[in-house]
Amino acid sequence: MTSIERTAYPRFKRLITAHELHLFFAPSRDEVEWAAARADCDEHLLARLLALKSYQRRGCFPKLDEIPATVVDFVRRAVELPEGTVPRAVNRTAERQRTNVRQRTGLSYDKAKARKIAEAVMRSEAVSKNRPADLINIALEKVVEAGLELPGFTTLDALAAKVRTATPRTWPTSRPT
Repeated sequence: MTSIERTAYPRFKRLITAHELHLFFAPSRDEVEWAAARADCDEHLLARLLALKSYQRRGCFPKLDEIPATVVDFVRRAVELPEGTVPRAVNRTAERQRTNVRQRTGLSYDKAKARKIAEAVMRSEAVSKNRPADLINIALEKVVEAGLELPGFTTLDALAAKVRTATPRTWPTSRPT
């Protein structure tokens, strides 16, 4: 398995600076109004804003428990929600939130198309690139260019492994003389 740290796959950093919080996670007035119009409680409002800001930053949706506490606290304070408000969205509510965020950002959710693009670019590059991380990075770039939501990292990693084993290589070999 390829280490996610060796790829450009978007993820939350362990330490997020105050500058990064303000730059990437501060909701605009328009975003707060948009989210508030679709939320029926503070917990759903916070969850929707976290989904929006995370999606804008990463191109995919994290699970709520994967979002660092510093980001949750920053967004909660930015919209002046009561201390202790915890983001909540399960099942159908979470799916509605993801659909709303996709519509707002203009990105499409088409798993099959994203995988097809990723596999095609990996196959074309596998003859010259041997590292799975390189194949994953190229696939990420092409999926983003297509305006699609990113597949999960494990999906891309498994696809890279599959493509690498199926691709014949013509690497030069060094032989002792």
